[in-house]
This record gives sequence, C-alpha cells and structure tokens, in this order.
Amino acid sequence: MKDIIEILPNTFIPLFVAMNVFLLLPIFVSMTEGISKNKRREVVRDSIVTALIVSILFVALGEAIFRILGITSDDFKIAGGIVLLIFAVHDLTQRMEGRSKPDLKVGVVPIGVPLIVGPAVLTNILILVEHYGIIPTVISLVINLFIVWISLVNAERIMHFFGKGGITGIGKVMALLLAAIAVMMMRIGIENIIRQNI
Repeated sequence: MKDIIEILPNTFIPLFVAMNVFLLLPIFVSMTEGISKNKRREVVRDSIVTALIVSILFVALGEAIFRILGITSDDFKIAGGIVLLIFAVHDLTQRMEGRSKPDLKVGVVPIGVPLIVGPAVLTNILILVEHYGIIPTVISLVINLFIVWISLVNAERIMHFFGKGGITGIGKVMALLLAAIAVMMMRIGIENIIRQNI
C-alpha cells in the first residue's frame, strides 16, 4: 500500500495534464449553453461514465495489445511521446472558440470521448500501466475523472472565478507540461534502446 501511495504522483500528474480540464471547461460550457440544469447534469454523468468505460477497456487490453503487436515498452514510449507532443502542440496553438455544437449525444461524443479521454489520455494509460502497474494507474484515473466531474458540474462558477483569459492561460500551461512529458517519454525510450544495444 505504501508503495502505491508513493507511485501515485507519477501516475496522477500525467493523466491530469493529459485530460486538461482547463481546456475542456470553455468547450463544455459552449456545448451545453441553453440547456436545463438537470439536462446538463445528465450530460456530465454520461461523459464521465463513457470516459471511465473506455479507459478501463484500455487498461484491461493494454498488455494484450503489446503482446499481439510485438511492441516493446520502449517502442511505445517513443511512439506515445510523439503522439502526445503532437496533441500538446495542437492544444497550444488552437483557438477554443468556433467549435460547432454536435448533433450527437454530447455527453458520450465528443465530451466523454475524445475531449475527456482522447488519444493523449489513452496513450498515457497504456504507458503508465506498463511502467507502474494497473492499480496505481486505475486509482489515478478515477481521481482524475472525479476532478473532471466536480469541474464540469461547477463549470460556470469556475469560468466566472478565473475568467475566460485565466482558464485559457492555465489550459495552455497544462498543454506545455504535456509537451514536456512527451519529450521525457521519448528520451527514456531512446536511452533504453541505446543501452540495450551497446
């Protein structure tokens, strides 16, 4: 148990940064504008349940995917780092305005997947499970989804407190941290491959 508690920051922080609730909040407010409070709570519930189910499936199937494809953890660290870096750069350079309101059930798509749990989060999950184990990764995932749930339920209050500029700024800092985590993953993967071949 003590080991798991010591590992938790290593699994919590990458997932927190990848979910980037500060980029999610303005999009969520925009997509749910004009609907009733009860309907908004339903959207939040649907999005969290969807995100949890998709994430748990990736936790369960991650090791099998590695085995079937013959991928080593170092291969995945490098590839995952590249993917995370692309998403981080996209988050750093995109504007949050101008997203059209979807016709689909917004709680499931696109809020649950891919806004809460997208490629960056799923890539992180596979890497964290391989590196730190299933239990710390799942605990960190659940804690992060709880934070997202609280944030979405109180989205308008948080937006009012920080202001749109403040939320945007924090979101960009999170994206920059994600870019740094991506570079770190690539560096570790390359270092390990070099060590194994010397």
